[in-house]
Amino acid sequence: MLFPLLLTALATAHGETHRVLNEVNYHTFSKEHPVQARLKSGDRVITKTVDSAGFDYAGVRHTKTHGNPLTGPFYIEGAEPGDALIIHLEKVRLNRDTGYTAFRVGAVPAEARDKHAPPPYQEGAVLPGRTDLIPFVIDRKTGTARPKEKLSSKVSLSFPVSPMLGCIGVAPDTAKPPTSGPAGTYGGNMDYKEVREGATVMLPVSLPGAYFFVGDGHALEGDGEAVGSGIETSLDVEFRVELQKRANLTGPRLENAEYLISVGGRTAQSNSLNDALATANADMLRWLVEEHGLEPVAAHLLIGHQAKYDVVTLAGVIAVKIPKKALR
Repeated sequence: MLFPLLLTALATAHGETHRVLNEVNYHTFSKEHPVQARLKSGDRVITKTVDSAGFDYAGVRHTKTHGNPLTGPFYIEGAEPGDALIIHLEKVRLNRDTGYTAFRVGAVPAEARDKHAPPPYQEGAVLPGRTDLIPFVIDRKTGTARPKEKLSSKVSLSFPVSPMLGCIGVAPDTAKPPTSGPAGTYGGNMDYKEVREGATVMLPVSLPGAYFFVGDGHALEGDGEAVGSGIETSLDVEFRVELQKRANLTGPRLENAEYLISVGGRTAQSNSLNDALATANADMLRWLVEEHGLEPVAAHLLIGHQAKYDVVTLAGVIAVKIPKKALR
């Protein structure tokens, strides 16, 4: 049974607050999906996401297929191509006590994979017919997640949680809308651990109205998403939208209390980490020179000696981070 569409709007000092729950969740960043709410700059949204298999906070499945079902789209009034959609993530929190993860590292040589491959897990432990997923227990009181069964006598596999959104993006201006699998200049399935509560995400608008989506909640994900997933779960999400006119972004950016972050990745076309690195560096140079007013030599030296790099996903997404304290 699907939970019913719930849509209300309450006046606030900064705009309206919209409470939205999708009746149907979608697998593409497409303008063709029914709009869940029309937002103005300054409006807030209170919503929930389902996990990558479509299960919601109550364990009800909303889709028949796996693959990052999305919450949205949200139409942004006044958004035009060339603008930037600014998303302030005010709340990204766990809302249930279960999750699951894949468990085989993909980026290893064949001989290592053959020598150290773990055996299949219990068939149907998470999804019917699947032996590649391990169920997790999430303890929201202690802020930890662990496998449902004890899997090691040598190490603790209880991990501190850090909830984040794998998917965040807008509909791109393409003939065929991308699925919620890859990432690109529009955002998409970036699977970046910094897309969490307190972060601000900046996305280039390609279509009138932007058509904004979120989804693919994780209780935790390590650098690179080495096993091909995070600890997949559903989330409570609250965000505020802001529109920056004529920003002409070339790709996603993030900002948090410590860093300016440029994200490079076009995993629909290429999974090259070198290409992603070059894309991230190019955007950071532009950001520092054109918007922060640094001399080109200063921008290059900051990247050369102060930057930190996150391997966001081994599938071809890299982020470059400049400490804000270096700009003071």
